[in-house]
Amino acid sequence: MVSVLASSDIFRALLLALSAVWLLSDLALAKHAGVTRHYKFDIKMQSVTRLCQTKSIVTVNGQFPGPRIIAREGDRLLIKVVNHVQYNVTLHWHGIRQLRSGWADGPAYVTQCPIQTGQSYVYNFTITGQRGTLFWHAHISWLRATLYGPIVILPKRHASYPFPQPYNEVPIVFGEWWKADTETIINQAMATGGAPNISDAFTINGLPGPSYNCSAKETFKLKVKAGKTYLLRLVNAALNDELFFRIANHTLTVVEADAVYVKPFKTDTVLITPGQTTNVLLRAKSKTPSAKFAMSARPYATGPAIFDNTTTIGILEYEKSVLASKSGNKKLPLLKAKLPQFNDSAYAMKFNRKIRSLATAKLPAKVPKKVDRRFFFTVGLGILPCAKTQTCQGPNNTRPAAAVNNVSFVQPNIALLQAHFFNKSKGVYTTNFPTNPPFKFNYTGTPPKNIALSSGTKVVALPFNTSVELVLQDTSILGAESHPLHLHGFNFFVLAQGVGNFDPKNDPAKFNLVDPAERNTVGVPSGGWVAIRFLADNPGVWFMHCHLEVHTSWGLKMAWVVNDGKGRKQKLPPPPADLPKC
Repeated sequence: MVSVLASSDIFRALLLALSAVWLLSDLALAKHAGVTRHYKFDIKMQSVTRLCQTKSIVTVNGQFPGPRIIAREGDRLLIKVVNHVQYNVTLHWHGIRQLRSGWADGPAYVTQCPIQTGQSYVYNFTITGQRGTLFWHAHISWLRATLYGPIVILPKRHASYPFPQPYNEVPIVFGEWWKADTETIINQAMATGGAPNISDAFTINGLPGPSYNCSAKETFKLKVKAGKTYLLRLVNAALNDELFFRIANHTLTVVEADAVYVKPFKTDTVLITPGQTTNVLLRAKSKTPSAKFAMSARPYATGPAIFDNTTTIGILEYEKSVLASKSGNKKLPLLKAKLPQFNDSAYAMKFNRKIRSLATAKLPAKVPKKVDRRFFFTVGLGILPCAKTQTCQGPNNTRPAAAVNNVSFVQPNIALLQAHFFNKSKGVYTTNFPTNPPFKFNYTGTPPKNIALSSGTKVVALPFNTSVELVLQDTSILGAESHPLHLHGFNFFVLAQGVGNFDPKNDPAKFNLVDPAERNTVGVPSGGWVAIRFLADNPGVWFMHCHLEVHTSWGLKMAWVVNDGKGRKQKLPPPPADLPKC
């Protein structure tokens, strides 16, 4: 369909004319806004050595991790992405609201067709009402294993942080490393119906650290001055693991989560799921200690599957005074960080409940008080039959799969947003995504006998400005497990979470409508539930999926279609002329 449309010169001319009209009116509005920042991202292969092995990985500009994007709230970003590799590529600006700029959101076959080899695309969006830390990553297959980098959004000029100004700011990006090629790993797993191989290491800013074989030289080191305060911008870019993070003998103060300021609270350990970002203040000790300190991260894992049970370590070092430097260079001991048990779900629940919005007059928590539509979604695993031509490892030639409300998402072969915008949804998607699970069972108890899932490309369609309440319920069908759910295009408010099955009669009484956390990614507790609300004020097609990449590959994903409103600022502009074709 797309190629037929795109081949028409008349259509292209019309599209350019439409784009020009929208652009001129938008530029008139932008005069008093921020500046325009230009970036060029060349997607290319680069040889990188980790764990004593060299392999060729997909990178931006040859860098691993990729370049840092720095902007201010209100700035417009124009990021030209040129694909020089053999893979199809898309990039997602994770957590950016993308108000009326859904064409720049990036998930493959949801808001765009991928950028093919030798092609380019300019991602064009404005950062509206956000400040803090987010990140960008590939959003196709498993390419985000190496294609990722931080997004630093500074407050508007002359606006200050709602916490003491730090002496310095440092991005700390957690990643996951495989010795083998990750595209081969996921392709083999999908072909055989087995689970993909787990990673060989975790990394801090691309470096595994001294707990891994021959990696002592590949260790991230943070040098600090005694008495100074540092803002650490934590990003979990790992593919399949939630992480606990701790710095030995130091306390951290959490001040922001998912680019939203929070009521500051002290903690020795931070829990961060893939897709989440957390800003913490680190106050260095008042006197230079005679030790170095491990900055350690290792998984929080609740599921039945095996996982990469290793620890990545960075090192916190204090700058020596002139006197100490003269008195000899004796080797300082490295103090270890004690982390919670890998399956400490009680700690996870306790930590997440501490995160609260500032909810001040200047930075209010705009929780929708009335609810237009209520949804109850189960999230979890099950099985699907394999193709007759395939030999799969599950019973009766089945494979593990994942689903929302028993629907395992089937990726279309053209982008949902194009099908929606041009009213060509027939044969691409249906709008009958179930509001509730198709059948009730004890979600966190003994699984039902039939654990087969259905599959399809189904979406929920919403009128503009609908306020949505959504309860996400974990299931224990193939074992209870925490699922970090990410919603594109919106922030949502986390009203409450609990263990066991959600009780629609009694649990709503626990909802926090005053200062709930405002996030873009939330961990659905293992064997539990989480309730969220959001206002569908952003026209377009918005992906929602588990940020454990293995579960996304298996189908734990769906999409929300938000229709245009009546006003001009409530409509999605036409696609840019360089939008990639399928």
